[in-house]
Amino acid sequence: MTSTNETVEKRDILIEEIARYVLEKEITSTEAFETARYGLLDTLGCGILALQYPECTKMLGPVVPGTIVPNGTRVPGTSYVLDPVQGAFNIGCMIRWLDYNDTWLAAEWGHPSDNLGGILAVADYVSRTRVANGKEPLEVRDVLEAMIKAHEIQGVLALDNSLNRVGLDHVLFVKVATAAVVSKMLGGGLEEIMNAVSHAWIDNASLRTYRHFPNTGSRKSWAAGDATSRGVALALIAVKGEMGYNTPLSAPGWGFQDVLFKGKELTLARPFGSYVMENVLFKVSYPAEFHAQTAAEAAVKLHPQVAGRLGEIKNITITTHESAIRIIDKTGPLHNPADRDHCIQYITAVGLLKGDITADDYEDEAAGDPRIDALRDKMTVVENKKYSIDYLDPNKRSIANAVQVFFKDGTSTEKVEVEYPLGHRFRREEAIPKIVLKFSNNLATHYPAKQRERIETACLQPNRLENMKVNEFVEQFTL
Repeated sequence: MTSTNETVEKRDILIEEIARYVLEKEITSTEAFETARYGLLDTLGCGILALQYPECTKMLGPVVPGTIVPNGTRVPGTSYVLDPVQGAFNIGCMIRWLDYNDTWLAAEWGHPSDNLGGILAVADYVSRTRVANGKEPLEVRDVLEAMIKAHEIQGVLALDNSLNRVGLDHVLFVKVATAAVVSKMLGGGLEEIMNAVSHAWIDNASLRTYRHFPNTGSRKSWAAGDATSRGVALALIAVKGEMGYNTPLSAPGWGFQDVLFKGKELTLARPFGSYVMENVLFKVSYPAEFHAQTAAEAAVKLHPQVAGRLGEIKNITITTHESAIRIIDKTGPLHNPADRDHCIQYITAVGLLKGDITADDYEDEAAGDPRIDALRDKMTVVENKKYSIDYLDPNKRSIANAVQVFFKDGTSTEKVEVEYPLGHRFRREEAIPKIVLKFSNNLATHYPAKQRERIETACLQPNRLENMKVNEFVEQFTL
């Protein structure tokens, strides 16, 4: 008779489903690949823009100065050549620093393009190693496919499984997704991918406390870099043959679900395909937390009616949805840029005052404008139940906000309602030219004109981009 301790537990089905999807699913959606191309450019552009901020660049480079890594990962916009784990941290940190890359909103929130930190780092390392050994490197299309699959894993997990409700940070889903897709890129088979993913769940998640009062701080800007780099580290040991675990989710008493998820079962709301990439939200206009994007757009529309009457304002009403109230409804002092870009009142105030919102508006100098807090003090945030319902409707996925300004003489502006932000799938055609312009403008902050032209020539021709070798693609962005 076999004792209980000797019984081999059946593997958690969710882990196997992730691994089989990564290894076996062929992505045939033209829309997904087209969206991924724009996502690749937009995400890299966000990282390049972040290089203008010393608080970001101080986080970059090797762990030990002077480290040399043959065939290592190049970090776009820099001269760093790093091991793929640290390369993933660097790229992931750049991507997320300004809160300007793509977004996914569901029961859990997150930014699926954060996975590009690990994907691009590993793709460059693998490609350069192959070239050094006389083999063919990966192509950019391989990167796009990995992005589609990482988006899908993170996004489908987020549909039903709310980490924020138990105080855990969404970057756990980045770690899981990165571990899965880069294991395949590194040559792993089904067993190795499952092993890497099992370790990602065992690692579990950081607390969300650095995103909320009273601890809001800059860790939120490098948390995704930390997660994607850890995914790469776990993939590397898995493909070396390190064992995995069968039931890190479901083990009674000791698994993720019992220890950290209040005994709830992690579920998949839909089969893995390319749904998330097709429906992902681009941040086109404003570097601000996505639940406030439509509030920002409404505020900017109201700017001409309000700018000359600031002293006449009695109160301002922001009508929003439940998730926005839970995450970014903040009163009282805001202590740093990380606090300000996650405050719907601050974002709305800047839009009303300036008619625009940029990353610089969250810095201490801009925040010193007393008119911002004066407007915040006059704001009331209320929930519209319909907005909350439509936010979770899979056929709508709206992120609605409305702003209305009331004056002391009894008059008011119109109530400006924006249901879908510019980067939403429903407004994709309108957004694409602005995504390209955003990419070009971000490049212009860092590269000389000739290099910028080379990058744009290489990147803005779809067939040329998809067929480009990864090592040659990354070279375009290297100083």
